[in-house]
Amino acid sequence: MASIKIYGIPNCDTIKKTIKWFEKQGFEYAFHDYKKEGIKKGKLQEWCRKAGWETVMNKRSTTWRETDPLVQAGITNANAAIGLMMEAHSLIKRPVIETGKGIIVGFDEKNILSQLKQIT
Repeated sequence: MASIKIYGIPNCDTIKKTIKWFEKQGFEYAFHDYKKEGIKKGKLQEWCRKAGWETVMNKRSTTWRETDPLVQAGITNANAAIGLMMEAHSLIKRPVIETGKGIIVGFDEKNILSQLKQIT
């Protein structure tokens, strides 16, 4: 099976649910805590190319709602979004799951299972 890597923040409820789901399904994975380990700009660029910056950036988060409206208005492209996500990792939608064949952004059991079946 291709290696699976889950990116997120361990105290996030969605990440907890994701990890619990992966363990229940018996999938092996590695976890990357980008609050502790950080996230490289190149990784965010890759994700934005694959999924679109609008998908990778979490505009429903508390962090986004607390962001100055002038800053929010300036987020009109991938470069601007990546710059802001580099400053505030909480703006990255959780989880981001790398499967070896692609990425999955967000927790949707059916989508995750469908994509994982393609690599097993």
